[in-house]
Amino acid sequence: MKTLLIGDIHGRTTWKEIIQKESPNRVVFFGDYFDSFDISGIDQIHNFNQIIEFKETTDIEVIMLIGNHDHHYLHIGETYSGFQPALQHDIYSTLKRNTKYLQVVYLFDNILCSHAGISPIWLDETFGLWSKSTMVDDVNELYNYQPRKFNFSHKGFDPYGDSVEQGPLWIRTRSLMKSNKGDDGFKNNFIQVFGHTQLDNIHNSFISSEKSMGSRYYNIDVLESGGYVVYENNKLIKGEI
Repeated sequence: MKTLLIGDIHGRTTWKEIIQKESPNRVVFFGDYFDSFDISGIDQIHNFNQIIEFKETTDIEVIMLIGNHDHHYLHIGETYSGFQPALQHDIYSTLKRNTKYLQVVYLFDNILCSHAGISPIWLDETFGLWSKSTMVDDVNELYNYQPRKFNFSHKGFDPYGDSVEQGPLWIRTRSLMKSNKGDDGFKNNFIQVFGHTQLDNIHNSFISSEKSMGSRYYNIDVLESGGYVVYENNKLIKGEI
């Protein structure tokens, strides 16, 4: 089973070339399909619709995660950098028609995929008692019924989102790693793969807070430079086009 992991889209069409090159059995898109400073809003909508068409017509399993730059169109109340007010209705309608395909978190093997990462501290504050065995379903169900729980958190306010209390659409890498330090069970059970915080290239994506245990955190927000990750034979492998 070959799984292709593609970071934040932001209107880019590079995903087509990557899929053609890798011929995967499964593709996971890490959200942020919208908001770009160099690709028109109309082209962003067209690109998203092409991803939907691909999901609906291919034999490849396609998982579509949601990012903060999608969330602020679906659930108006807060808007974030890059928001396109002139296309708000069009993007909202496009996303709303396809919410059945969108989810916050996805787990396969021990690879935990989300847009920005899952903080056990956020889980504690959001759910109180929670179980590793039901956590993925619980988070996805919560988004369906209480999506504002996934807004930017103003606790311990950091305008960049660099706080352990941020949710899975917002937390930054440093805080994600810090939030896992007190829960070795969570950290050791999952390898977290996420995007959200853009890196210059794929070679910077494999992050480890403890060199002796190997990397447990993989930031794959590297599509702008042509980067992506493949999971095959129990290994995460960097790729570039």
